[in-house]
Order: sequence, then structure tokens, then C-alpha cells
Amino acid sequence: MHRHRSRVLLALACCTVLGGCGGRAADTPLLRESFDSGDTYTRDIDASPAQACEAARRALLGQGYAITRAGTDSVEANKNFQPREELHEQLVLRVSCAAHGNGRAQVFASAVQDRYALKKSPTSASVGVGALGSVSLPFGGNDDSLVRVASSTVQDPVFYRHFFERLQQYLAPAAPGDAAR
Repeated sequence: MHRHRSRVLLALACCTVLGGCGGRAADTPLLRESFDSGDTYTRDIDASPAQACEAARRALLGQGYAITRAGTDSVEANKNFQPREELHEQLVLRVSCAAHGNGRAQVFASAVQDRYALKKSPTSASVGVGALGSVSLPFGGNDDSLVRVASSTVQDPVFYRHFFERLQQYLAPAAPGDAAR
């Protein structure tokens, strides 16, 4: 009876440990992805896909982004930031424009923020010494390199709202006085 009870307690302990691990996994952002019906990343635009993507390209250029790829159905651009001396951030914005019926476009936007930190590595040189083989000796230099330390999709609805509002401004019909400027 005592042996049976020990086995039951051991089985319960294993289930508790496994259940606890499963609970923590459900808290990861990957598993919390909801695919809800929100429109944070997309808008319907009264323009053709090519016109919408051209407006997106102009909106990004107007905000200091460097265009890395542009076509009639997609635009990719990036912008660099350096908030602190040894920290570098890059924002990459990808826009796709698809036909949505009756000459309208559906525009999808997704931004990824990458964070890089400066990593210093001491420099050394190897010297061959007859009977001892090779000896590595440090010499006063450092090799500095940027190493990506974080990457995440921007999920701020206000960021996307501002982007789509700016895109819309580039689609607005030109006022009569605009041609003279």
C-alpha cells in the first residue's frame, strides 16, 4: 500500500510540474497571437494598388525613410535611430498593396524594430613558438561590432494610424494652387 501511494504521489508531482510548464508557455507572445478582426495593420484605400503603393513610398520618403525596395504592389523602407552612444535601432516598414474590387486597394503595413548593441571584442594575435606551439597574445586593440539584441513587430495602433493618415494625404487630389508651387 505504501509503495502504491508513493507512485501516485510521484505521478501527481510529475503532472503538476508538466502542467506548470505548459502554463508558462501560454504566456509567450507567440502563443498569444489572436488573429482578431482589428484593422491595425490594414486599410481600404480609394485608389488602385499602384497609386496606393506610390503614396506609401512618398509618405515614407517624407518622413526620412530610405526606400530599399519599391514596386507597384509593395514598398520596403527603413529608418535608423541612435538613442544612446552604444545602442542603434532600425525600423523597417513593409507595405503591400492588393486589389480589393472596384478600383480600390487594400494596403497592409507591418513594421519591425531591430535593436543593436555595440559589442567590443579584444583583439589578439597568434605567435608560433617552436617547442610550445602557438601562443595567443592580446594587443591593445578592440574590434567593435553591432550585434542584434532584440527584434519585434511594432504593435502600436497609433503608429499605424499616423502612417495611414500620411499615406492618405499623398492620395488627396491636388488643390488648384499646388501646381504653381
